[in-house]
Amino acid sequence: MPFNDETEAETRTTRILPILQAAGWGTVPGSRLREEMICPGRIQSGGTRGKGLSADYVLTYKGQKFGVIEAKRAGKSHRDGVGQAKDYATRLGCRFAWATKGIGWYHIDMKGQEGDTAPPFPTPGQLWDMTFGEASLWRDRFGAVPFEDGGGKWELRYYQHNAINAALEAIAKGDRRILLTLATGTGKTAIAFQTAWKLFHAKWNLSGEPTRRPRILLLADRNILADQAFNSFSAFPSDAVTRIDPATIRKNKGAVPKNASLFVTIFQTFMTGEGEPVYRQYDPGFFDFIVIDECHRGGAKDESEWRQVLEYFEPAYQLGLTATPKRKHNADTYAYFGEPVYTYALRDGIEDGFLTPFKVRQMASTIDEYVWDGSDELIEGEIEEGEEFSESDFNTRVIIKERELSRVQEFMSQIDQREKTLVFCATQDHAALVRDLINQVKVSNHPDYCHRVTAEDDAVGEA
Repeated sequence: MPFNDETEAETRTTRILPILQAAGWGTVPGSRLREEMICPGRIQSGGTRGKGLSADYVLTYKGQKFGVIEAKRAGKSHRDGVGQAKDYATRLGCRFAWATKGIGWYHIDMKGQEGDTAPPFPTPGQLWDMTFGEASLWRDRFGAVPFEDGGGKWELRYYQHNAINAALEAIAKGDRRILLTLATGTGKTAIAFQTAWKLFHAKWNLSGEPTRRPRILLLADRNILADQAFNSFSAFPSDAVTRIDPATIRKNKGAVPKNASLFVTIFQTFMTGEGEPVYRQYDPGFFDFIVIDECHRGGAKDESEWRQVLEYFEPAYQLGLTATPKRKHNADTYAYFGEPVYTYALRDGIEDGFLTPFKVRQMASTIDEYVWDGSDELIEGEIEEGEEFSESDFNTRVIIKERELSRVQEFMSQIDQREKTLVFCATQDHAALVRDLINQVKVSNHPDYCHRVTAEDDAVGEA
């Protein structure tokens, strides 16, 4: 077959793959050479998707992604793939990228250098040294632990892989306060699990020597998050994971569990106790590593009781997980943990197709301001004639049921009532009212159509 008539697949098989394999990719222990689906493409109307992204070859060694290769068929210029190679390398967090057609290779160092190059291709060990330079005991040990993939049933998304490696690299360097910022729905629990998996099997701990398994605490602010995390850790040995909850403490006659490697609890449990908070039953240096889920909710604020817990366990390395970018109201969180070592924004998730896009729809109201003039019926509470209420006062200082009914009717007429929907409300009482109004105007005849899910609903809300 003439050279220019080769397809891209033929070029990859006959010209590119042999060069990579000769360098040890896919044959050196710990190395992998594979095509990788980067993202499925933005979700569009009608259930269709935009174009997804897939890299021709991703070079992985000891759990790290070092390079991406964009291949073109023989009849094209090897430089045609340079833009794609750079884009993929940026997304995957790779230091190096190549564009090639088997004859002619264009090499890109994402730190600034690029140009034509020729075989021999760098080996896995050479790319490792080119990327990291100085040796690191813990980086090597983390790299020797494969990610848990359920026997090949699933694999990490690219940004999850980036986040975990960023956190592990920070730990290897000795950073004790680490922050990851990833949008809601992007799998922060999976990131916490895989990070703990690597630490556990590498025998990382505060002593600096791999002499024992670490003691890891996952600290959430809601039972549903703690339950989700506890269930996600089922791949660990059964005797390695425990809950710190009222039932377990009662079973231990008031004592907290200590004979485990992974401990899951919520702040509320930690802050209660007879005489002193539960967390003080542990020595300050008991935990090696603490994961604070949804850390923006208040755990790092100076004035919060949660901050007392984090400062009490000051010797531990602490990883904060948040979905909220840095803003005025959570500046304390970022001041405590520092700038995030990795960020994956809501916009990124939507563009990649891992999250569903949304539209903001304005809803008009005939009552955006209200002045009490005595003509309406006062059902409950006290009010003075002439008292004014603005938008921010509705459903907190003043409740007008008819106003909420009108808004619910408009909202329900605009949605597909068969699809799962979350409605965020001002207060728990407001949520109860909206729940009841939705159930009154719904098309469905199912008695459990709409439920309130708040702190006051306990197991019913969680179910």
